[in-house]
Amino acid sequence: MKDLVIDLEAEKTEILKRYRALLRASKSTLQKGDKRMIRKAFDMALESHKDMRRKSGEPYIYHPIAVAQIAAEEIGLGTTSIVCALLHDVVEDTDVTLEDIELEFGKKVAKIIDGLTKISGVFDTNSSLQAENFRKMLLTLADDVRVILIKLADRLHNMRTMEFMPRDKQLKLSSETVYLYAPLAHRLGLYAIKSELEDLSMKYMERDMYSFIKAKLNEKKTEREKFIRDFVEPVKKVVSDQDLHADIFGRPKSIHSIWNKMKKKSIPFEEVYDLFAIRIILDSTPESEKADCWKAYSIITDLYRPNPDRLRDWISSPKANGYESLHTTVMGPRGQWVEVQIRTKRMNEIAEKGFAAHWKYKESSTDSGLDQWVQKVRDMLKNPDSNALDFLDDFKMNLFSDEIFIFTPKGALIQLPLSATALDFAFEIHTDVGATCIGAKVNHKLVPLSYKLQNGDQVEIITSGKQTPKEDWLSIVVTAKAKAKIKSALKEEKRKVAEDGKEILERKLKSLKITYNSENIHKLSYFFKLASTQDLFYNVAKGLIDMKDLKEYQASEKVIENKPQDKIENEQLQSLVRNIKTKDSDVLLFGEDLQKIDYKLSNCCNPIPGDDVFGFVTVSDGIKIHRTNCPNAAKLMANYGYRIVKAKWTKQLELAFLTGMRIRGIDEVGLINKLTTVISNDFKVNIRSITVDSDNGIFEGSIMIYVNDTEHLNNLTKEILQIKGITSVERFDSAIEKAS
Repeated sequence: MKDLVIDLEAEKTEILKRYRALLRASKSTLQKGDKRMIRKAFDMALESHKDMRRKSGEPYIYHPIAVAQIAAEEIGLGTTSIVCALLHDVVEDTDVTLEDIELEFGKKVAKIIDGLTKISGVFDTNSSLQAENFRKMLLTLADDVRVILIKLADRLHNMRTMEFMPRDKQLKLSSETVYLYAPLAHRLGLYAIKSELEDLSMKYMERDMYSFIKAKLNEKKTEREKFIRDFVEPVKKVVSDQDLHADIFGRPKSIHSIWNKMKKKSIPFEEVYDLFAIRIILDSTPESEKADCWKAYSIITDLYRPNPDRLRDWISSPKANGYESLHTTVMGPRGQWVEVQIRTKRMNEIAEKGFAAHWKYKESSTDSGLDQWVQKVRDMLKNPDSNALDFLDDFKMNLFSDEIFIFTPKGALIQLPLSATALDFAFEIHTDVGATCIGAKVNHKLVPLSYKLQNGDQVEIITSGKQTPKEDWLSIVVTAKAKAKIKSALKEEKRKVAEDGKEILERKLKSLKITYNSENIHKLSYFFKLASTQDLFYNVAKGLIDMKDLKEYQASEKVIENKPQDKIENEQLQSLVRNIKTKDSDVLLFGEDLQKIDYKLSNCCNPIPGDDVFGFVTVSDGIKIHRTNCPNAAKLMANYGYRIVKAKWTKQLELAFLTGMRIRGIDEVGLINKLTTVISNDFKVNIRSITVDSDNGIFEGSIMIYVNDTEHLNNLTKEILQIKGITSVERFDSAIEKAS
């Protein structure tokens, strides 16, 4: 292979050019002495990374400059953040220490960089490294939200430049991004970044669908632009007649949001009507903002008929992340629904730049929602013994949720996520109110704890001193705060019971003449397959382990290592991963002629040959094969990256794999007969089960069939679509299963 010829002079010029562009982007926030500080950080980064290159072969320094540029230009951050972005990889990848940075740039910069530096060392074996990293990053959020914003800029640049990475790395980063970073950008109000992160993740996780939608959007571009022009012109005229100053333009929806709509409504691309939104951005003074927005709304609805169910007013009650806007959907000139978003320049900046824009408009009252949210994150992080993965799931749940507004009996307004229950509301008011809650009155009517609250409900909580938190409460609540408080109360309860169990066990062992010491307690825990000694004491107190069981243990002459079960499991897991990864190739090949590898096809996505797949190492089931677009893939890759192995199919002979097809159409006489004829006779496919439902002339059926591979399935789909009356055929996954 020819060596890469590097023109160092040209690179030097390019680095300087990029540095100057960064200075231009940060010009608006620069104060006296800032330029010198940015230069100092740039020089340190340049020196530290001088011998490093990215996978694409370009100098590594391009990356920190780009991250700083995103922080300044797209998020709107100031000098401290630009300095931290330039230095964000220095401590991790080079000999520079945090002390050196503190000496040069002060405590604040050092603290942010510490939050940005990936954590090293060993963690609780049950939780994954990524979850711990993320948790540490959020801990710094308690002091400085800029850590998260720079981390998002770093992730965005990595996603934009991922084409040179190996496929498994692309999938892992995309999964993590869609699972955590995109929801985080959404919660911090960075909508443009959120959309781009989702699109870029989709580009690698759903390659075919991404290319298909992208091509379709380009195809219709001229037609769409003409439609927007026709829609906007009459609006512009009336707006200027009414003395309002506004920019009016059409904005295409992101590929990911179009794909989501297709999936959610099970419709083809052609039927997604809102491929774009019209945005009206008003130039208003702070005191006339609200009135101007409603004036513009009135103009739009005079010209076009609105859909009354589709008005969203986030001006009177802004979202928790500070988002303010009026959304309405109107019937356009060609009988097509069009979404219209109305907001002012200030609101638009907050929508585009999220948290960063709040500092600029600190006087406005809208930022309190975000401050409250950051406060909630702090409260969650204070819970010292929560498992990192539990924490991550609880936290993620609260990222994407839309808000509902609930009133207390005295008329105070409380924001909760959509589908919150009366019990969530009780914990939101106070931990003690939640812990002793026995019911609630919603709009003066008595309701159970599990009652789902609606926007605008007025709620009064009924408590009792005898009430304590129950295990099944965890399935009732949706807010992370309530979950964390219930878990901690249950743990406390369990600890008290375990204390009693400890004494009982001590007495029982004494009567069996077994020495009560930590070695024997560990052996007992392992013998009864319990994760901890506390579980052992708890089970003894509850009578789940009695004298008979203890005698059984005594009689068993099994040699039990003095190791807790999770440690043993973890070692098994690591050796399993090591064995798989040290085979001749770093790709796991599996299929009909390689049965010696212990693998199973996972039920949550039923992979078939030809699907893009990966292997997931489980403790008890060997390797499970999942599709890369499996409903669980993002979670598995984001949380258990170290247990993922690359996998691909070997050449298959005629083997059959189970998959599901959902078929919709117009009910006609003989339709089922035609359908089964095509499947069984023409394609020689075995049908395992078929369920059909017909409602007012609309036919819907689910069929589980055995096919050989994706090509076989695609051909069958094409053939079924030829049947008169069938309108759509789609493959579906089975129920989502948990990581084991």
